[in-house]
Amino acid sequence: LSAFRKRDCCSSNMEDDVSLKFHQQLLLISENLVTEDVAALKFLCIDLLHLRKLECVKSALDIFKLLIAQEYLNAEDTFLLAELLYRIKCHSLLKKLGYTKEKVQECLHEKGRVSLYRQMLYELSENITNEMLKEIIFLLQNHLPKRWITLSALDLLILLERHGLLAKDNIQILEDVCVTVSPDLLETIQCYKKAKVLCYNIFSSPDVWTAVAKLLKELGALPSFCATKMHKRRCVLLSSEQEGTAVDGAFFFSFPQTMTSYKMDGPHRGFCLIINNVNFNSSQRKGSCKDAEQLERVFTWLGLDVRTYTDLTSGDIRSLMQTWQQLQDHKDRNCFICCILSHGESGAIYGTDEKLVLIRTLTSHFTAKQCPQLAAKPKLFFIQACQGNKIQRAVHVDTDAQTPDLSSMQESSSLFETIPEEADFLLSRATVDGYVSFRHVEEGTWYIQALCSKLQLLVPRGEDILSILTQVNEDVARRVSPSGTKKQMPQPAYTLRRKFIFPIPTAPPPS
Repeated sequence: LSAFRKRDCCSSNMEDDVSLKFHQQLLLISENLVTEDVAALKFLCIDLLHLRKLECVKSALDIFKLLIAQEYLNAEDTFLLAELLYRIKCHSLLKKLGYTKEKVQECLHEKGRVSLYRQMLYELSENITNEMLKEIIFLLQNHLPKRWITLSALDLLILLERHGLLAKDNIQILEDVCVTVSPDLLETIQCYKKAKVLCYNIFSSPDVWTAVAKLLKELGALPSFCATKMHKRRCVLLSSEQEGTAVDGAFFFSFPQTMTSYKMDGPHRGFCLIINNVNFNSSQRKGSCKDAEQLERVFTWLGLDVRTYTDLTSGDIRSLMQTWQQLQDHKDRNCFICCILSHGESGAIYGTDEKLVLIRTLTSHFTAKQCPQLAAKPKLFFIQACQGNKIQRAVHVDTDAQTPDLSSMQESSSLFETIPEEADFLLSRATVDGYVSFRHVEEGTWYIQALCSKLQLLVPRGEDILSILTQVNEDVARRVSPSGTKKQMPQPAYTLRRKFIFPIPTAPPPS
């Protein structure tokens, strides 16, 4: 009897430990979700949870409690939460549940619960700008309460559903306004309509399957088959109310995610800080002022309010980050950019007093928790500094030759330790971890000059920041030291959830 009691006690303790770990995971995820994310989660859960209960939700934890109460979420099965995080593009938080973006995509056809209809509405809301929203409200003014003030596109969609003007089988009102406001939005609606009616009672002949696969490819999705019994004479595309249900012979379709852009249509673009450390106790970074001047011109041209600080000690840098963290003016801005020009070591930069400041310390000041005014807004950090003392050597490669082993030259184990775990950050360093970067005493550094050049060339073409940085990588990688033996490779890392695209300036590039 004593042995059985001891076994029961151990089992109970293990269950308590699992439960505690599970709730700790939920708390950590909740702390990394901002108000906009909570609103998105509420919207995606409307078909799963009672609307009146969702109206009382104030935080992500409130949603998690409701999902647990309805047995949608528990310590053994966290997939629904993983799907929700995937849908709102908080991919960096998936690892806290043991998932990756790719793993969620693989499991959606079997476990997905968010309907095509709800996905379609959410994707629409993500692509509706503030100006579009104003136009839509104007067009629908006769259908809306006179004293009602909309806060977001999601609020508007919920109101239309409540008044019976919008439902999974009645989206005519959306089509009507999109034709007037933005015909591009119609693509998302048309994809939903085609997916909803596709593929009922199709025979399993090779020609039919080829036709189905072709049509799904046109819709932007690939077919997935349930591994269980496959009925020879039946193929069903799950409609919005069926999606996620385990049925025999099911042919699953997952609504394609489109990569949306951060909203950059606010009254002010944002602040750009430039820290230019030139004079150190034992050295001088000649050519750095050339970099700072070029950055000032380019980011001013891009509409940012540029502030430059020269020769800051490690303490000065920390104090400056603290000051800008607390600035209330961020709430009216679209983004935040910080450029640091200095000496550095792995994962850190030097103050002019030759003391290190961790890059992670700098970026952590601007997380959603520390700086709510920048929550859900892109934060871009450009670091021009060595990240070690190693030198990348030139490797001459003939056409069709085997790719050389670069593992010893491009170690980057600490890269992701320098950026916050939460979303909406980009950290672009002049060189990979452990290696030096190069600076011309008159023309400036390879990296900053390439960055400014590519911004001026590619922003007017509508390119997003990651595409631009890829071009910067190519530019710098082609450069070589006068001796012909030394090379450099920049390295960006990011937790951006959307494309970051600078609005095209009306003025010509500064140089």
